[in-house]
Amino acid sequence: MAVFNLTPSDPSTFILTGIPGLEAAHVWISIPFSMFYLTGLLGNFTVLFVVGKEQTLHKPMYLLLCMLALTEIITSTSVVPKALFIFWFNLKGITVAGCLTQMFFLHTGSMMHSAVLVTMAFDRYVAICNPLRYDTILTNARIAKLGLVGLIRTILFILPLPLLLSRQPFCANRIIPHTYCDHMAVAKMSCGDITVNRTYGLVMSFVVIGLDLTLVALSYCLIIRAVLRISSKRDHQKALNTCTAHIGVMLMSYPSFFFSTLTYRFGQGIAPHIHVILANLYLLLPPMLDPVIYGVKTKELCDKVGKYTYRR
Repeated sequence: MAVFNLTPSDPSTFILTGIPGLEAAHVWISIPFSMFYLTGLLGNFTVLFVVGKEQTLHKPMYLLLCMLALTEIITSTSVVPKALFIFWFNLKGITVAGCLTQMFFLHTGSMMHSAVLVTMAFDRYVAICNPLRYDTILTNARIAKLGLVGLIRTILFILPLPLLLSRQPFCANRIIPHTYCDHMAVAKMSCGDITVNRTYGLVMSFVVIGLDLTLVALSYCLIIRAVLRISSKRDHQKALNTCTAHIGVMLMSYPSFFFSTLTYRFGQGIAPHIHVILANLYLLLPPMLDPVIYGVKTKELCDKVGKYTYRR
């Protein structure tokens, strides 16, 4: 394939450089990138396939796992294929429309991921604090409605990001030192006033994700209070074990999200290649590890996956 070269002065394109300072190692860096990405796709599509095929898994918890898998597929797929084209073929050009579209799906997937984690926290709260009414409170239809509400909320909050940027004048220097079109990375290419873009992006990240974290914290405070009222230590452990997978997924997702968001605005002392690598790992590691965490901690899902694996 011929190398597709674009100049930064082309008024219809941006140039994604990849990982600044490590251009000579792009081919080697692509090996773990592609392995992480393919492993994540395999794991998440396996969850979708097994839950879809098994009637016994058509329950709220597994419906939430499917939602989580979909958000992770969308988030990683919006970024990794373009990064690999940069690494392998030096295809660094991306149209302005393509850049804004990538940004929309990337941030939509990330925020929807947070909405699913909040719904999962509510699911664990009902399962532990009100187990006798679990089947009546959390039906599949209600989970689907909560997922739809989360999707509508996400689109309403994310859509202004590319719309605001589409109205900005961009400078002649359109070189973005990144592997994908992050909101702030693109905003910094503008010659106009980006105060509104910067403020909206920061407020949206901390208000929406902050609200999600508050709801998660509230759910776990109520869960801990309910667990402490249980007299049996064995029942203590059993109740808390139902939450460990969810806690593990949150510990991978939220800290890396805030790190990536803050370093673009306040992390001038962090080397660019470190920031870009960590920002990509934030999009690669959760999709790869989350299916493993839930597969190991959820015996019913593990058994069903094992059934199909051994059958093959």
